[in-house]
Amino acid sequence: MTRTLWISIALAATACQQPEKPAVVSAAPSARAALEARTAATSNAGDAPGFYLGRQIAPTMSHEGADWLVRPEREGEESSARMLKELKLEPGMTACDFGAGNGFHTLVMAKSVAPGGRAVAIDIQPEMLELLRGRAKEAAVTNVDTILSTATDPKLPPATCDLILLADVYHELDDPAGVLAHLKRALKPKGTLAMLEFRAEDPKVPIKPEHKMSRAQISRELEANGFVLARSFDELPWQHLMFFSAR
Repeated sequence: MTRTLWISIALAATACQQPEKPAVVSAAPSARAALEARTAATSNAGDAPGFYLGRQIAPTMSHEGADWLVRPEREGEESSARMLKELKLEPGMTACDFGAGNGFHTLVMAKSVAPGGRAVAIDIQPEMLELLRGRAKEAAVTNVDTILSTATDPKLPPATCDLILLADVYHELDDPAGVLAHLKRALKPKGTLAMLEFRAEDPKVPIKPEHKMSRAQISRELEANGFVLARSFDELPWQHLMFFSAR
């Protein structure tokens, strides 16, 4: 039985400063218009449009840059295998890759929760999910569900996820508070939200400033939305990896 879900959310993709990398793609006009119209999530915080709790919201990368997400050097730059191991996934779990793109992390997560578990891949771009399904088929990974989300609602059923990973995507969300509220409801009672973001504190990390976040800013925003830091892993080359539970 095919278990493909269709629904919504905002993609995560990083924009690197190195010009030779083709993934640096400008946001589509619609995405740029959305960026300029971001007032709902920020008005209560006293922020200007396009900002949340003092942080500028970054534009989303187009699916046309998808090849950069699976570039051969990514493992060496980010130690993705070590990051995924730190998620501590086990067979039978339901693990969500929020802003999955073409599934660089999703397929490994799916293998980690098999047998008996499911990986749920969420993205706002149908083209990304189509690429993901193609990669899953080629790799013979059958326990992946896909959700085409909106920018404000991931469309996850309540209390269904043991872990939700936001890999370099949170900083691009149009409505951080609204999306976090949905994700909080989607976690099981002992579920975990894993935040992966490029370190703003480190000028040597070759990522545009608007696509980086500091540890303090991550904590500030998550705590403001009902999460508490449970643990963190600080040994990745370029990124923060922080784990939050719902308060």
